[in-house]
Amino acid sequence: MNNSSISRIGVILYALVIGFFGINHFLHGTGLQNAVPRFIPYSIYVVYLTGALLIAAAIAFIIGKQVRLAGLLLALFLILIVLTVHVPSLMSSANDSDVSIAMTNLVKDTGLAAGALIIAGRGN
Repeated sequence: MNNSSISRIGVILYALVIGFFGINHFLHGTGLQNAVPRFIPYSIYVVYLTGALLIAAAIAFIIGKQVRLAGLLLALFLILIVLTVHVPSLMSSANDSDVSIAMTNLVKDTGLAAGALIIAGRGN
């Protein structure tokens, strides 16, 4: 298997993960709206909008259209989530279990942002 095939499989797997998170925004929107920072109004609509945008990014990666733009915007979104949701959550964690969950979410979304940047760097 050549490097191009391996990379393509990786992009598709990544897109499926991002698509799953997008669908999850629609299936569990009311639960996720609690994570939206308080200074952002209409939190349920923000959850649904970001879910749609995650699905759009996944589709862009799979079909190979606007990959660079989708990757850059996805990375920006994920870094904003890290800074506005996960860092404050980590700072306000009261016990070791809360710290562990907050740190796991922070590292997960940072890794997903890194993946989006890698895909953007090789996209069109």
